[in-house]
Amino acid sequence: MKMMFIGANHEVTGSCTYIEACGKRFLVDFGMEQGFDEFENVQIPCNPSQIDFVLLTHAHIDHSGLLPLLYAGGFRGEIHSTRATAHLCDIMLRDSAHIQEFEAEWKNRRGRRENKEEYIALYTMDDAMGAIFLFVEHDYGSYKEISDGIMIRFTDAGHLLGSASIEIKLYENGVKRKLVFSGDIGNNDQPLIKDPTYIDNADFVVMESTYGDRLHRRPTDYVAALAQVLRETFDKGGNVVIPSFAVGRTQELLYFIKQIKDRGLLPEYKDFPVFVDSPLAIEATGIFMKNYAECFDDEALDYIENGVNPIKFDGLNIAVSAEESRAINFDKRPKVIISSSGMCEAGRIKHHLKHNLWRPECTVMFVGYQAVNTLGRKLADGAKTAKLFGEEISVNARVLTLPGISGHADKNGLDAWISAIDGVKRVFVNHGEDKVSMGYAEHLSNDLGIDAVAPYSGAVFDLVTEVYENGSPVRNERRYKAEPNTVYGRLVAAVDSLEALVKESKGRTNKDLAKLTDSINNLIAKFR
Repeated sequence: MKMMFIGANHEVTGSCTYIEACGKRFLVDFGMEQGFDEFENVQIPCNPSQIDFVLLTHAHIDHSGLLPLLYAGGFRGEIHSTRATAHLCDIMLRDSAHIQEFEAEWKNRRGRRENKEEYIALYTMDDAMGAIFLFVEHDYGSYKEISDGIMIRFTDAGHLLGSASIEIKLYENGVKRKLVFSGDIGNNDQPLIKDPTYIDNADFVVMESTYGDRLHRRPTDYVAALAQVLRETFDKGGNVVIPSFAVGRTQELLYFIKQIKDRGLLPEYKDFPVFVDSPLAIEATGIFMKNYAECFDDEALDYIENGVNPIKFDGLNIAVSAEESRAINFDKRPKVIISSSGMCEAGRIKHHLKHNLWRPECTVMFVGYQAVNTLGRKLADGAKTAKLFGEEISVNARVLTLPGISGHADKNGLDAWISAIDGVKRVFVNHGEDKVSMGYAEHLSNDLGIDAVAPYSGAVFDLVTEVYENGSPVRNERRYKAEPNTVYGRLVAAVDSLEALVKESKGRTNKDLAKLTDSINNLIAKFR
């Protein structure tokens, strides 16, 4: 039994951990890196086709976004998740594939004019659909044996619809071990979804530390604070532009705005329009409503039981087509525009920033984490200009962050979560910026008396002998993340898959072996 740390080590995005146990190889999460890639990640130590299954904590792209790439490399095992996570990944992975293909097309149009080598999309829509068909849905709260000696249970993490901490029980050669992967631990008293559920016991825990160095400064009345931002902006005749994650954060904002309208907090602007400009957010909102029974908290369920949709109200406008999206910026009324992506790296939000950033009467309001080196982070940190579609835009609008709506637990919330788990021998701290993950591990050791480390990518822990070998921090010297060149990578993966197929072919009929041999030889002859 061993565990290798692959991604989100001393960084916030790109979550991935590799485990070998009970004769199986499997991953917990396989997420995409977003923003600045500070440390190089080691590769998964086997071919994708040799991964037996994946356990997925939740649907956010930094946890699920490379599953189609795994499929493209030959993976055909099951992907285990909660029901709501599977439903969200159905739309999110397709959306991600669309972005990959669109960016490849755009770069190649430009590249052909400059005689550049063809850029290949990280993965395709076919890859995304292939991964989506591998999902196996689970309920919260019940253990299930998914392989000999391996049992898993999903526990509500309170971070996103369907998000989970995953408990893994392993039994091999008389040795028993229980692992817990926190996933992203939710903030208490979030709108719509339930608070995190605590876990009773574990031998070893892998936990996130996104906000392990701070406490959330939540306003006494978040709805009133949001209403005040709207009033101040509308009084000047401006728009409130909210870059928002399409899944989770957008639905929470709609819930808060409904309360502003229901409580009559803006009587002078009671009919103010709200535009949701994100096809992904619109689909996700439908999934929220389908999964309310298992995932909504008591307050949201009260709306449902009274026949009221908690995230729908008068003045809500949905923009699906590109024409509807463009029309928003020709509407002269003061309004709220909610659009993705939440870190301003892609999607329709960039068009709305182009139309509103230069206007001093407008407000750009951030309501979620902004990764290092993203456009959202630069704006939140006070950038004076922003480059959008090749044009340098002056930042004259008010830019602010409304605290308190974070989907991640703060330091106190993390402490409460880990302190509830009995019998922990060691905690591995991940999913936090370099100083934050190091500092939180030291806090656990020094202040809470819990043995804790913050592993680097490549670190290996033997679950039987409990010997730990930390990885080496390999810093990425490139300022920006390299564009993935997957052509050669896919070729290598295909060769590895072929090698595995040959090894597995012993015992087949001579006719099948001869056919396979002829196919390989013909392929070699064709490309030599």
